[in-house]
Amino acid sequence: MTRPSRTASLSRATSESSVELALDLDGSGTSAINTSVPFFDHLLTAFAKHSLTDLTVRATGDTHIDAHHTVEDVSIVLGTAIRQALGDKSGISRYGDALVPLDEALAQAVVDISGRPYLVHSGEPAGFEHHLIGGHFTGSLVRHTFEALAFNGGLTVHVRVLDGRDPHHIAEAEYKAFARAFRQAKAFDDAVDGIPSTKGAL
Repeated sequence: MTRPSRTASLSRATSESSVELALDLDGSGTSAINTSVPFFDHLLTAFAKHSLTDLTVRATGDTHIDAHHTVEDVSIVLGTAIRQALGDKSGISRYGDALVPLDEALAQAVVDISGRPYLVHSGEPAGFEHHLIGGHFTGSLVRHTFEALAFNGGLTVHVRVLDGRDPHHIAEAEYKAFARAFRQAKAFDDAVDGIPSTKGAL
């Protein structure tokens, strides 16, 4: 069976940032990422690698004020590109679930490519949201990126931190768990006939 090409190329420019992004949902996990926020580059590289999504991102922004605007805008564009590349979602597995450790940290993510944006996010330790990871990426941005990805990608996403002490490990475990769950959900399933919903649309 010939599958449709699941690619997207998007750009977004505001007074706060400029983003150019391209992805292939059926890639091998290669990436070329420069958002001008190094730890976010690290997380997106992990997402690409573990979701088997080829991803190119070039972004600049007012990071001299805060990383927030650039990270948010990249996440919006990534979510929008995912939604566009998924097409009508015919033949996909739809659901994915992953439990991923990183040393002492353990995170679980569940993804439903539902067309209904929703995020449930819990378990980060007290104070995580205030921690500067790498001196520039605030812990609160982890949840914020998942919000942007879920709402712009049309995804239902549950992420739970089950254990962890090091903020870097916690954030990376969350992203790797999300990546692995998304990899399962976007995968084609030969047993699926058409769109995997009783509604006939996702």
